[in-house]
Amino acid sequence: MYITKRSDHNPYIRPNEEKHWMSYAAFNWSPWHDTESNTIHALFRAMTQPDLLSKGPSFSVSSIGYTNSSDEEHFINYRQFIYPEHEWERYGCEDPRVTKIGDTYYIFYTALSTYPFSAEGIKVAVATTKDFKTIDEKKLVTPFNAKAMTLFPKKINGKFTALLTVDPDNPPSKIAFIQFDTEEQMWDQGYWHDWYANIDDHIFDPRKKEDDHCEIGASPVWTERGWLLVYSHIQNYFEEDNRIFGIEALLLDHNDPKKIIGRTTGPMLVPEKTYEKEGQIKNIAFPSGALIHDDRLDIYYGGADSVCCMATVNLEHLLDSMNPEKRKEHVVRYDNNPILLPIPENEWEAKLVFNPTTIDIGEKTYIVYRAMSEDNTSYMGAALTTDGYTIDERFPEPIYVPRMDFEMKKTHPTGNSGCEDGRATIIGDTIYMFYTAYNGIEVPKVAYSSISIEDFENKNWDAWSTPQLVTPDTVDDKDACLLTEKIKGEYAVFHRVAHHICFDTVPSLDFSESRIDKCIPLIGPRSGMWDGLKVGIAGPPIKTDAGWLLLYHGVSTDKYYRVGAMLMELDNPGNIIGRTSDFILEPEEQWELEGEINRVVFPCGASVRGDDLLIYYGGADTVVGVATTKLSWLLKTLTWQRDSDDWS
Repeated sequence: MYITKRSDHNPYIRPNEEKHWMSYAAFNWSPWHDTESNTIHALFRAMTQPDLLSKGPSFSVSSIGYTNSSDEEHFINYRQFIYPEHEWERYGCEDPRVTKIGDTYYIFYTALSTYPFSAEGIKVAVATTKDFKTIDEKKLVTPFNAKAMTLFPKKINGKFTALLTVDPDNPPSKIAFIQFDTEEQMWDQGYWHDWYANIDDHIFDPRKKEDDHCEIGASPVWTERGWLLVYSHIQNYFEEDNRIFGIEALLLDHNDPKKIIGRTTGPMLVPEKTYEKEGQIKNIAFPSGALIHDDRLDIYYGGADSVCCMATVNLEHLLDSMNPEKRKEHVVRYDNNPILLPIPENEWEAKLVFNPTTIDIGEKTYIVYRAMSEDNTSYMGAALTTDGYTIDERFPEPIYVPRMDFEMKKTHPTGNSGCEDGRATIIGDTIYMFYTAYNGIEVPKVAYSSISIEDFENKNWDAWSTPQLVTPDTVDDKDACLLTEKIKGEYAVFHRVAHHICFDTVPSLDFSESRIDKCIPLIGPRSGMWDGLKVGIAGPPIKTDAGWLLLYHGVSTDKYYRVGAMLMELDNPGNIIGRTSDFILEPEEQWELEGEINRVVFPCGASVRGDDLLIYYGGADTVVGVATTKLSWLLKTLTWQRDSDDWS
C-alpha cells in the first residue's frame, strides 16, 4: 500500500507567451540528476501557437526545451535546445527521454517527417550532448514507426540496452528491448532492419486487456530489487471517448529486463486535477521521467498535453505493493475464515450473513452482522468474541428487526427489504447504529436507532429506540455512520450519495423535524483505478494520534469490491491527510469470489487491539471473515510526506 502525493508546485512549467517556441504548450519533461553539481537538468516538449496560415488542420511546431534546478522546486534558464533541422524531423521534435552513460547524455525523441502526421513519418531520433549547451550528434534512429525510446542508465551484460515503443501509431503497440555493442549501432539502419524482422523475439506485453495500450514513460531507474519502469497504461484505448490515461510501474529483472518480476495493481495516478483534465488534450496524465531520492520516487509527467507536473511516492511502500507476497504479509486473513456462516435452522439468518460492524465493550467485541432470510428480509444478528477471532457466543435471535413502514416489505413477498449494513458508534454510555432502511419500493435511506450499553449487554433488544430516518425520502443514500466525537460542537455524519462519500455535521440527532439535506463530498471515485466506479465508508472512523482512520470500500469497473484507507485531520475530518493509491484487501479466497454477489470483500467495522487492527468483512455477500493488519503500518503509510529538503 502506498499514497501518491502531487507536488504543491504543480504545474512546474506552463506555456509562456513571451517565448514563441513554448507559447502553446510545455509538457512531458524528462529529468537527469547530476549529483556532482547537485543540478536537475530537465528537457521538455514545447509547442508554438498554431499556424494561422495552415491550409490543413491547425498545426503547431514541437521542439525540445531545456531548464534546470538546484532544489527540484524552482526551474530556471529556459531555452530551446533541440528543434527541427533535418528532413526527418522537419515537422517537429517531441517527448525527450534523457539518460547519461559515461560522460555523454543521450536524448532520444520522436521525430516527425510528414504532415498530416502518419505512422511512417513518426520515428525515433537521438541527440547527444555533454553539457546541455552544445549538441554533439543528431541522428535518425529507427527506420520504422516508433516512439519513446530510452536507454537504461547502465550497460547490461556489457551492452547498451534500450526500451522503445514500436508501432505506437499502428496499434497494438509493442514495448521492446534492444541491445547495442557500440554507440554507432544505435543509428545503424541495417542493424535496425534485421532487429525489426524478428520483432516478436524482443517484445513483452504489460497490457491487462486486449483493448489497452501501453507506451514507455520514464527512463528506467535502478533499485535494489530490480529496474523500475514507470510507464503509460491506457485503458479502453480504442474507445476515444472512454480512454483512461493511467501512470503505472513495472519491476524488471536486473540482468534480464524482459522479465517482469513485479507490477503495480493498477494506476498510481489518473487525471483528477484541473491541470490534468483541462488543456490542449483533456484528461491526460502521461509519465515522462522518474528520479529516486533516498526513500522516494519522483514521477515527472505531462498534464493534459499542456503543462509539466510532478508526483511522489515512497519507494519502499511502492515496491512492497508490487510484490504479492509482501502484500500478504501486511494484511493477514484468519486461518479459520469464514468465522460466521448462515444457519439454515434459524429462519431469519438462513440464507446469508455478511457486512458486519463491531461494538467493543471492555475486552469483548460484539460482531453485529446483517442477516438475510430466504424471503430476502434483512435483520441484524450478533456474535461475541474475546480474542477477536474465535466465536464465544452467537445469539439465536436477531438483535434488531424491521419495525417501521420505511423498512417493512412492500414489494413482492421475496423482494429485498429490511435493515441493512449497520455501523455502530459508542458515545458515552450509548450505542448509536446507523443503517440502510429499505422497503423494496422507495429508495434506500439512512436510519438510526440507539440503545444503552447496559441494555445491549443484558440482551434487552426491546430497548432499541424508535428508529428515525436521517436522509431525505427521495435520495438514494447509504453507507452511513456517526463519528465518536462532536466536531466543533456538532455531530459528524458520514454517508454516501451518488457514489461519493459525504461528510456533514448536524446540531442534533433528533431528525423528526428535519433531516440531513446536504452532501459535501469528501472523496469520490477515481476513474480507472480500483475505486473507479463508486466508494463508500467501511466502518466508522477510528481515532488515532495521527488522525481519523477511515477504511472504505471501492468498486472498480470490473465490479470487484475492495478495501482501501484514508486518514483525516482530527479537528476537521473534512481535510484529508492521505488516501491509499491502491487497495489493502481484495477478493482472493473462493468464499470472497463466489457467493450471492461475486468478488466482494465488504467491511462495516473494525476493532483495535494494541497495534492490531482486526477488519471484519462480508465475503461475496454470503459469509463473514476477519483479516488483521498493523495499525502502525497503516498510519506510517498514510502520513508519509515528501521532504523537499532531502532531495540532494
